[in-house]
Amino acid sequence: MTRRLLLTLWLTTTVLHAADWPQLLGPTRDGVIQAPVNQKLIAPQPVWDRDLGTGFAGPVVATGKVIITHRLGDDLVVEAIDATTGILLWSFKRPTDYVDSFGFDNGPRGVPAIAEGRIFVHGADGMLDALDLETGKALWQVDTVKDYESPQGFFGRACSPLVHSGRVIITPGGSRDGKPAGVVAFDVATGQPLWQSVADEAGYASPMAYGSDQLLCWLRNELWLLESTTGKVIAQRRLRADMEASVNASQPVLLSGNRVLLSAGYDVGLHVLQLPSLKPLWNKEGLLDCHYGTPVIEGDIILGFDGRQERGQTLRSIDLTTQDKIWQSPAIPGGTLIRVGSHLLAVTEQGELWILPTTAKTFDPLHQIQIFRSGHRSHLAFSDGLLFARDGQQLVAIKVFE
Repeated sequence: MTRRLLLTLWLTTTVLHAADWPQLLGPTRDGVIQAPVNQKLIAPQPVWDRDLGTGFAGPVVATGKVIITHRLGDDLVVEAIDATTGILLWSFKRPTDYVDSFGFDNGPRGVPAIAEGRIFVHGADGMLDALDLETGKALWQVDTVKDYESPQGFFGRACSPLVHSGRVIITPGGSRDGKPAGVVAFDVATGQPLWQSVADEAGYASPMAYGSDQLLCWLRNELWLLESTTGKVIAQRRLRADMEASVNASQPVLLSGNRVLLSAGYDVGLHVLQLPSLKPLWNKEGLLDCHYGTPVIEGDIILGFDGRQERGQTLRSIDLTTQDKIWQSPAIPGGTLIRVGSHLLAVTEQGELWILPTTAKTFDPLHQIQIFRSGHRSHLAFSDGLLFARDGQQLVAIKVFE
């Protein structure tokens, strides 16, 4: 299945503008978007910034609005901001009592999703909120801790909601009425539960669509292929580290030829499986072991951050055909990245923006600029020539195309 087909399938169920970045990793949930028509890459220019509270939840963009969620005191806050000017349009808040078990940031982790005129926000405390996109009005709420016994896990609930065929899908990793509820689907309009499935713990990857009627969910222990209408299990394969203190956090990446690529640290390595059987095709350790950032594809090239965050990472370009490394960056703490046309945009944990050609033969950034403080990680968003990124204190808009 090609990414063109995936985009076509997505457009049949979602009405948004071509420039929107409405969910985790963009329009097709793979970190890839086409470059703006008739626009060219420029030296990055800061346009605006806004103060934020804590959190790792990245921004999303739809109909000219940037949606960001963060933590201020004892409140989870959702804000709609004009994408061009940085002016606040509306704000929503609700109380939250989440406390991180390891003393880290207490803010939200999951990236919101926008679809059908609504915003869906999944907090670290397990609350799933649906808001009106135009006004911020609360529409419905589900408490996954109360209703589905969702455990806190290592660092709180971090699933970024997926909206697919009228369903909001998240991974509570719990149970209800004695039945497994690793993955649950809710009605977009009402929040009523539609199905629950899968006996597995939640990880730090999020569900994604495969074709028009299937889901890929990489949870703590296994990769699951499910029917999107019923939650019925089509295939499953155990894929996790032997180490108990480990997580799967990078998203699955769909490849041509009905294949899926998965990568994790903790000695898991890089795996390519056949779809829909999930039969292993090949795997390799030490080539591209993604701790939390999701790599992006350009033809037969995959680009991503390799290595454990605690030990330092390198940005790498890998040839999937030969399974060889093309180049790597100097060691840094880590980062996240997206592809805009033929350019890679990466933001490191040191707060630097790197822009490189995706087909470069050596690591030689075209542009390198400090955009915020160091020591933070979150997913990026892009719309109409602007890159949107956040740390634990501010949201920034950087112009990269004109």
